[in-house]
Parts: sequence; structure tokens; C-alpha cells
Amino acid sequence: MTSPMEDLTFVFARLKGLLLTEQTASRAVEDLAEAIKKSVPGSLGAGVSLLDAQGRRRSTGFTDQVVAEADALQYEHGQGPCLTAWAAEVTVQIDDVHADDRWPLWRDAVRHLPLRSTLSTPLIHDGRSIGALKVYSPLPSAFSPQDRKQLELLASPAATLLGNVQADSSAAAVGRALRDAIATRDLVSTARGILMERHGIDNDAAMRRMLSQASATRVDLRTVALSVIDGTAGSPS
Repeated sequence: MTSPMEDLTFVFARLKGLLLTEQTASRAVEDLAEAIKKSVPGSLGAGVSLLDAQGRRRSTGFTDQVVAEADALQYEHGQGPCLTAWAAEVTVQIDDVHADDRWPLWRDAVRHLPLRSTLSTPLIHDGRSIGALKVYSPLPSAFSPQDRKQLELLASPAATLLGNVQADSSAAAVGRALRDAIATRDLVSTARGILMERHGIDNDAAMRRMLSQASATRVDLRTVALSVIDGTAGSPS
């Protein structure tokens, strides 16, 4: 059985091998939403929305019906945390939906849903916001600063993958992307095993170390994995 962190690694690897046309983008956001839900403890559901320059949905993936309903009400009323995260290009956190006055129309519209906490972060690609990731919880104050940091960290590679809608459909291009994705997955798996043995930690803890290192040094996960294998990585807590 794979861990939540492994799920995310494999999703990114799989998405990198896709040609993200309008058809495959839909499958991509669904896979990503499911992996994000598993990676953030206490989540009722998660979603990924790709938006155009006017804030209209291009493609939306969600794990649970409550996410679909809450998102649909944002688009209907033209306000809400996900739309704000997209438009303002900032992470938006709500600790208690019932007590938050920033989006009154949306707050009143979702009052019947089992929804109390939300966390939304923008997807920034080539200097512009193309959508947002979000997680929902039925409990107030459900998301920690670490959850916020993790969602923001996941948004960067997700935006890169989802933003690169490729026009080149040649077999050679697909092959190169797939080989690169598989190589990255294998490097991360090897590095994770080294950290588990070196520090006596489990799968998730090893992945968190590498994600923290990537965030602290502003490099990608492949580079961190290589540094672990080469014995040059630091020891993030």
C-alpha cells in the first residue's frame, strides 16, 4: 500500500507523461484532487479548479460531492475563498465558515453543508494564476500552518504540469515525458529508502523531509532526491 506522499509523487509522475489537452486536463485534476485529499489529514474533500482570465471554469476535479456543491456556489455568487485565492494569488484560510464575513453570500449559501474550515491556494504558472487547489473540513480550525505550507508546496509543481498544455502530440515527445517521469519517481523512491534507513523513519516522514528540503532550498524534488543519494543533502526536521 502506498503512502499519501507516494500517491502525490506518482500522480505528478503520471501527469508529466500526459499531453494536457482539454480532454486529459479533466482526468489530471481529478487524480490530483484525490491525492491532495489523502495528503492533508482531516480533509473532508479536496478539489482542483482551472480557471480562464475571466474566472470561468475550464476544468474542475473534486473528490466529494460537498466540494462540488461548495465550488458551484462560489461560481454562482461570484465570491468565495477559492475565487479569491485565484484572483488575488494568495493562500486563503477560513477557520470557521459560519463566523467568517468576507464572502457573506457564499457563507450563507453553504451553511447547510458539512463545511467549517477551508484552505485554498492559487496555481501560478508563468507569472499568472491559472486556478486553485482547495481542501475542506467539517471541523472548525482543522488546518494547521504545516497543512497550509504543504498545500502551497504542492501547488508549484501542479501549476507547472497543468499549465503546460502541450500541442506537440508526437510519439517521441510522449516517450521523453514518460521516461523523465519514471526516472524521477524511481529517484525519489530510492532517496526515500535511504532516509528511512538512515534515520529510522517511515515513508511519510521521509517524504516530508525531502519536501521540506525542496521548500527551504527552492529546488525541485528530483534535485533533493539526487542530493540524498549522493550524500550531500541536509537533515531537515
